[in-house]
Amino acid sequence: MSAFTSHPDMPAWTPPTTTPKLPELNVLNSLTRTKVPFLPMEDGSNAVRWYMCGPTVYDASHMGHARTYLGFDIIKRIMESYFGYDLTLVMNITDIDDKIIKRSAERDIPFTELARHWEEEFMKDMDLLGVEKPKVVTRVSEFMPEITAYIQRIIDKGFAYEANGSVYFSVRDFDADDMHCYCKLLPTGKGNQELLAEGEGVLSGAADFINEKKSPNDFALWKKAKEGEPSWDSPFGKGRPGWHIECSVMASNVFQSLGIQTGKMDIHSGGVDLKFPHHDNEMAQAEAEAGEPQWVNYFLHAGHLHIKGFKMSKSLKNFITIRQALEQNTGRQIRLCFLLHKYNEPMDYGDDTMAHACDMETMFKSFFLNVKAALRSSADETRWQDVEAKLARDLEACKKAVHDALCDDFDTPQVFKALQGLVNAVNAYLKEKEACGAKPVELVVRESGRYVTRMFKTFGLIPSGAEIGFPVDAEGGGANKEEVLSPVLDAILKFRADVRDAAKSQGGPDVKALLSLCDALRDDVMPNLGITLEDKGEGAGVWKLENPEDIQRAKERKQAEAERKRLEKEARDKEAAEKEKANSVPPLEFMKALTLDDGSKKYAKFGGDGMPTHDGKGEELNKSQLKKAKKEFEGQKKKYEKVMAKK
Repeated sequence: MSAFTSHPDMPAWTPPTTTPKLPELNVLNSLTRTKVPFLPMEDGSNAVRWYMCGPTVYDASHMGHARTYLGFDIIKRIMESYFGYDLTLVMNITDIDDKIIKRSAERDIPFTELARHWEEEFMKDMDLLGVEKPKVVTRVSEFMPEITAYIQRIIDKGFAYEANGSVYFSVRDFDADDMHCYCKLLPTGKGNQELLAEGEGVLSGAADFINEKKSPNDFALWKKAKEGEPSWDSPFGKGRPGWHIECSVMASNVFQSLGIQTGKMDIHSGGVDLKFPHHDNEMAQAEAEAGEPQWVNYFLHAGHLHIKGFKMSKSLKNFITIRQALEQNTGRQIRLCFLLHKYNEPMDYGDDTMAHACDMETMFKSFFLNVKAALRSSADETRWQDVEAKLARDLEACKKAVHDALCDDFDTPQVFKALQGLVNAVNAYLKEKEACGAKPVELVVRESGRYVTRMFKTFGLIPSGAEIGFPVDAEGGGANKEEVLSPVLDAILKFRADVRDAAKSQGGPDVKALLSLCDALRDDVMPNLGITLEDKGEGAGVWKLENPEDIQRAKERKQAEAERKRLEKEARDKEAAEKEKANSVPPLEFMKALTLDDGSKKYAKFGGDGMPTHDGKGEELNKSQLKKAKKEFEGQKKKYEKVMAKK
């Protein structure tokens, strides 16, 4: 096998030698820091083995967790629904570690009780975000026999050693072996004692290791039991596993059960902050135990998430839990926000980014409603004219752009640029047909709506079932609901239009009252039922079926935006008025009114020209002070003269 690498800081990476069965997909592999073709390790197969680092369950899940798990849920859906891969996703739950032990001790409850509670809450959060469950979920506490046996095999192969009841991985021995390479993901992290100490856990101080480790770069595979801590029996004595070993053991165990002898995998994923030491140590352990030079073929990392430009932190008071985020926005809006950012690039989460996502949701929602309204009034004619041919070409161009973007490391922001272009093309087509009094051709409009819907289903924005657009109700029965209500709403719309036309033609004192009642039906009554009515000049107009909650939220958002703009204008007007008032003061009065920070007068005496000659204490101004005073005087004089010239 030939080795591949292009980044000078990275060790050699060996690509699979299999033949691609599906369209070429290129991914940014953290093992090379370059985009490389994705090839499953089984020749001619679409089966993909994927392991994802799961949460350490000791507290509420936050938006940093959402960045990782929702982000990779999107990637998983694309690989399955768009590219056709058969994924086996394995995720662990870290239910025993230093943080869990510390928190459970603070609350005086068993660690298992704390861990199970927050595991359940994490799973609920994932459901609320629409994140699909992995095929396999593993808990550290359920793999203790496998963990101790795995550690023993690493010792037997000469890559780990016992010391005072603990077991440490020998980085020097591993790195000296011709088959192996330590720190593949972050070579510059090698020897970083701050990061290594963080990886050893909050309950493991330097004093615990100073007389035990052969090298400060070595890390714990098994930690000797301390008084009051949970512990398990092992060949090395009572203790508990180090943090990194759990993933190596559980991932290898599951994939070996699927017939992969060394337990290696196609994809490993996690947050970018786990590169070193966790992921590097995890690979080193697994490769040492399996005698495998490359345990992971592709490593994918989710980018950092910042809150309004800063790293999320409780001390900065910008720590946002998933539940708190869902109080402000829907799961669909948060998912859409993530889709508008590359999964592996830094992302800033805040009011502006969510406002942009909400605007995009509104745009696509309006598009779907316009398409469905157009289909209800489409022409029987199927023959294409130039405008239909152009829209068909726009659709094909969009499909190609979407495909190219997804093949380029799941570039969802580019996908949405292409989809937005298609939306604009369809809207332009419908406006052109309306302007010339012609009905749209059904098939070309329907195909565009179906395609955007299919991509939204791929991304998890729309559940299966609906033909076009977002479901009208939570149960997803929107299509049948529209079908049932269609003749009723058509009749209501026509009746309203007839009443308006009759009132306008007959005139009289009741015209205004009748038109007001028609407007009230459109603006107040029907929206509460989830129906929007739009007047379209001559004729009955169109109706659109939506969730009443969505209509209300859109109304509230529009009102809030209007109020924000009103307050901003009020503040600008007030500032302008105060500025105008200040500029209307004659220069001499202005200079006499100037004060220092302590409230005392800045100047006490003035010359015949209005210029100050003495400071507030009665002392004569020096040359520098006179220069500054003249600048103040002349500046106010110009402002005053400008104001006077307007009057």
